[in-house]
Amino acid sequence: MNHLIVTVFAPDQPGHVERIASCIADHGGNWLESRMTHMAGQFAGIIRVDVPDQAQTELRQALGGLSDYGIRVQFAEIGVEIPASRKPISMELVGNDRPGIVRDVTRLLTGQGVNVEQLVTNVEPAPMSSETLFRANAVLGLPPTLSLEALQESLETLADELMVELKLKADE
Repeated sequence: MNHLIVTVFAPDQPGHVERIASCIADHGGNWLESRMTHMAGQFAGIIRVDVPDQAQTELRQALGGLSDYGIRVQFAEIGVEIPASRKPISMELVGNDRPGIVRDVTRLLTGQGVNVEQLVTNVEPAPMSSETLFRANAVLGLPPTLSLEALQESLETLADELMVELKLKADE
């Protein structure tokens, strides 16, 4: 068996996930995990598929054939996954929206050796005002040499500069 990472994107419409799932199943693939979303009229997803070695080429061709439905596909092969030695941390950030928030936060995280493992962001109207709020929820992987307290201190300094509220919590 061989694992593939399949990235799909298309104008959003009913039936895309079923087409992709049928294609995978019809070629002996096993849908292991995925993340999919609808945003601004577009559909995007990433899927980890287990596929028999002898069916991989045919599965790739069949998934590529989904372009007839407007579904674009890209592939990445993965090797043996190395168990993470990083500590999982949840991060919540809320503040007035402005360009550069994600850049500034991720620059600090990268400088500390922190891996962004999941990131979900959105903007929404602030309650009782005409301001737009930026909200981010992330799962971070801390290197073993970095304490939650040290990261919290670094992020609090940045949060003050950005005028955002930031919360970290160790996942269990």
